[in-house]
Amino acid sequence: MDKKFDVVIGNPPYQDEAQGATSRSEPLYHHFMEAAYELSEKAVLITPARFLSNSGQTPTAWNKKMLADKHLMVSHYESNSNQVFPGTDIKGGIAVTYRDTSKELGPIGVFLGEMSQEMNGFLQKVLATKPKALSEIISSRALYRFSDIAMSSHAEIAKLQGSGTGTQITPPSFGLFSGTIFFEEKPSDTHSYVQLVGLLKGARVRRWVRRDYINQPESLDRWNVLVAKSNNSGSFGETLSSPFTAEPGLGHTDTFLTVGSFDTENNAQACLSYLKTKFARALLSILKTTQDNPKGKWQYIPQQDFSSKSKIDWSKSVPEIDEQLYKKYGLSASEIDFIESNVKAMV
Repeated sequence: MDKKFDVVIGNPPYQDEAQGATSRSEPLYHHFMEAAYELSEKAVLITPARFLSNSGQTPTAWNKKMLADKHLMVSHYESNSNQVFPGTDIKGGIAVTYRDTSKELGPIGVFLGEMSQEMNGFLQKVLATKPKALSEIISSRALYRFSDIAMSSHAEIAKLQGSGTGTQITPPSFGLFSGTIFFEEKPSDTHSYVQLVGLLKGARVRRWVRRDYINQPESLDRWNVLVAKSNNSGSFGETLSSPFTAEPGLGHTDTFLTVGSFDTENNAQACLSYLKTKFARALLSILKTTQDNPKGKWQYIPQQDFSSKSKIDWSKSVPEIDEQLYKKYGLSASEIDFIESNVKAMV
């Protein structure tokens, strides 16, 4: 007997259980979304919202396809998953999406979530200047790695770090190789040494390491700014976890990312002040909706001239720098008020 279903309701899992040594649970919800779209021209789904800011573990290509889909819209967004599913903490929030192939509903494009129209106007004014993105001068994760010399001289690196970590210099590396590769005090031998900064038992520490034991990016011997690769929860306008300037000869574990590569300390300090502005962090919050803080999340923040020739006076306080940036990009009173009211201050 032929049957016709007007509505099909289901409650599939949104992620798989973690397997083996990893604690990461792989997402499943994007597969169910695709299956629903194949079955019907209309589909309503409640899923994690991370894909809307191109975050999480769903494939980047799939995220971009969803954001460009002219038949897809976000009917409701809730940044606090506990409001929808009590007792749950789903980073990036919950989204209710509606897709209808018979109607043009989108594309979503840049998803601003609970951010107001003032934020959209702000973003469009910045993009209208066609700036170079700050993300272009931010390093990828694992910028510093053990060199071939280190790997051949210390077979224990591969054994203790495991195949998943490989040559990466991670937070546990300081503890695993204390006294053999990393030293609290600079050894008094004939080798050349540099320092790396990282976390050990939750505290920020520096350790000496032979220069030839690590790869040496250009930024190692220049001034730059370091920011944590994971930072807070992803709430709009949150502060950064104590970014700081790094002098020449100071690298880092993959706890941090490098911002810029500067000739002088003053230029690095100017960049640090910029990262602390409400202007920059409001733009960061568009894509940073979880704790993860990779370079791609910084793409809407415009690069600036951090030299003494800049039209921005970087010697001023952070609030005064914000005022200069608001004027530079022609923000309206309502846009400024939104930023000032919703972004936490940093000094």
